Amino acid sequence: MDRQSRRQFEDRARRVDALVERLEALPDGDAKRSGLDAIQALLELHGDVLARILDRLGPERAAEVAEDEAVGGLLLLHGIHPLSLEERVGKALEQVRPYMGSHGGGVRVLEVGESGVRLRLEGSCHNCPSSQATLKYAVEQALAEHAPDLARIEVEGVAEPAPAPAGFVSLDTIRRPEPRWIDVGDVDALPTDRVETREVGGVRLAMCRLGEERYAYQDSCPACGAGFGGASLEGEIVACPGCGARYDVRHAGRSPDDAGRHLEPAPLMSSAGGIRVALPAVRAEAV
Repeated sequence: MDRQSRRQFEDRARRVDALVERLEALPDGDAKRSGLDAIQALLELHGDVLARILDRLGPERAAEVAEDEAVGGLLLLHGIHPLSLEERVGKALEQVRPYMGSHGGGVRVLEVGESGVRLRLEGSCHNCPSSQATLKYAVEQALAEHAPDLARIEVEGVAEPAPAPAGFVSLDTIRRPEPRWIDVGDVDALPTDRVETREVGGVRLAMCRLGEERYAYQDSCPACGAGFGGASLEGEIVACPGCGARYDVRHAGRSPDDAGRHLEPAPLMSSAGGIRVALPAVRAEAV
């Protein structure tokens, strides 16, 4: 589903919710009971018809159709989604495994049940809590897309950030906006020998391709602040055009020369709607 269609669907869903809430808020009476009964009867009718459509499509085609966010959500509402919760959790994690692999990490399912899912991040970007938090967010967003019916998501293995100096109050403590996923456009044409820069959602990104994997980072060298546009790739290493500082684009943008320095990752996730990137919400809303 493209961005405009997703917004239209969300607007319509919110309108339906608001109308149902208004109906439920009416004083008890024949009109209220008749209205609620009509909604229930309509839902049951639609559910029966949708089940017949899925049956005619067959298991493989039904699963393919259910990948659409709107269709999948509607099938979940009626309790007839062709994939089990475990299967949908598995598909969600497959979406983010390439990005997690770029951090030298992975994710393991500890438990899936009616109460929710419990996961563990493994081997991801040692000594880099901010990148681990980004990995956690990528996992949570993929699960929200494929399994919105999950009552609870627990992700273990995320390091806590270092405490702020005494007497210092970080702005992040007051307001830390979560990223939003933005369509990034065509990534098939990304070069394999150099870095290409793009502006997505008001954020400048440095992007490249190694084999079949695509990588994106915020376009700013931690050492000097310079951008990476046109910088050559030497295997997996890119050197800052401004100061020469080196970074490993395959492994979380870590510097092979300074363990405390790394590029700021921008997670890419593949979905039925194309390739999306996680960007700070404040900037994304300005688009």
